[in-house]
Amino acid sequence: MLQGKTALVTGASRGIGRSIALELARQGADVALVYAGNEEKAQATKAEVEALGVKANTYRCNVADFDATKELVARVIEEMGGIDILVNNAGIVRDGLVLSMKEVDFDQVIDVNLKGAFNMIKHTYSHFMRKRKGRIINITSVIGLSGNAGQANYASAKAGLIGLTKSVAKELAGRGVTCNAIAPGYIATDMTDALSDKVKETMEAAIPMKKAGAPEDIAYTAAFLASDGARYITGEVIRVDGGLAM
Repeated sequence: MLQGKTALVTGASRGIGRSIALELARQGADVALVYAGNEEKAQATKAEVEALGVKANTYRCNVADFDATKELVARVIEEMGGIDILVNNAGIVRDGLVLSMKEVDFDQVIDVNLKGAFNMIKHTYSHFMRKRKGRIINITSVIGLSGNAGQANYASAKAGLIGLTKSVAKELAGRGVTCNAIAPGYIATDMTDALSDKVKETMEAAIPMKKAGAPEDIAYTAAFLASDGARYITGEVIRVDGGLAM
């Protein structure tokens, strides 16, 4: 579906980002893999993408850094010939009740999860406008829809990302550029592997489908939104959560 396209995926070295990068590659897209710090995992993902017969480059960047993301976008455009698909997946958690949450923990989550997406959209905006086509996909969360005790910073960032998605969608719709969000529910990743079996069972019991999702479930949705099949869909938030937030 994506032959001849180039995708830029942030947070691409592991988890959901890695799965999205691999699925876009399976559909024929070249992939710019952006990661924050784990060089080993980034190179492993690069090898997996290249094994699918497409081009892959890795780029280390803190998406919360406005100037660094500007340089990143310029490099990707120069080295890979342009950007057709932007996936803002990079994110962190610094959980804690508001009573005990440190200011730095709130600020860091907002900076990476929300401002990071703004930075990437800001620096690809004129590129997409000139091309008069493009796909922007933001990875939010059902927590951004419902909130969650102990995650005021994360919920705020993810709710803000939904507002950013809808605003950008309205700004760019006339230029043939779509902007949509995917809201994952409980997805089994390295992060959730650290949870106890009891916590996992409790979380799964709250899901109507009675099981956690897989990173591939998010990747399949991202690939659809990146394709021509989603050309008339913009400003949407698609839950991929097994019914958790119904």
